[in-house]
Amino acid sequence: MTEDNATTPARALLARYEDYQAAQAAVDKLADADFPVEHVSIVGWNVRIEEQVTGRMTFARAAGYGAASGAWFGLLIGLVLSLFTPGILWLWTALWAVGLGALWGAIFGLAGHGIWRGGRDFSSVQQLAAEHWDVMTSPNHLEQARTLLAEAQPQQ
Repeated sequence: MTEDNATTPARALLARYEDYQAAQAAVDKLADADFPVEHVSIVGWNVRIEEQVTGRMTFARAAGYGAASGAWFGLLIGLVLSLFTPGILWLWTALWAVGLGALWGAIFGLAGHGIWRGGRDFSSVQQLAAEHWDVMTSPNHLEQARTLLAEAQPQQ
């Protein structure tokens, strides 16, 4: 067995927040006040992954997503190639690259969806969620951090 305390520095609770954005805002306030934020940690408790299903993944949607990403890639390649194209031909080069990128993106999107064979017929987004978020700091910096956070609170 390894000794966890050997790699984890001692930390003291500075503040507890219900959402990550609030904990991040507190650390940002400390950074704005020139606090040595390298001594700060944000710790999530009872962390879990939440997946929100955004819709059904059909062959048409897979082709559409593939075409969109392929078009962006084609635009990038087309603009790079356009640097070496004389006159107004740079516009045609970029447009052809976007079109070819969209075509190949749609083909690869269809192929990728077809490989799953119904194993995952939905699209989704994932996020980390926690019961609460603790902002921790080293015991040597705790009082300074508390003072700075109290000063940063808006007066009511």
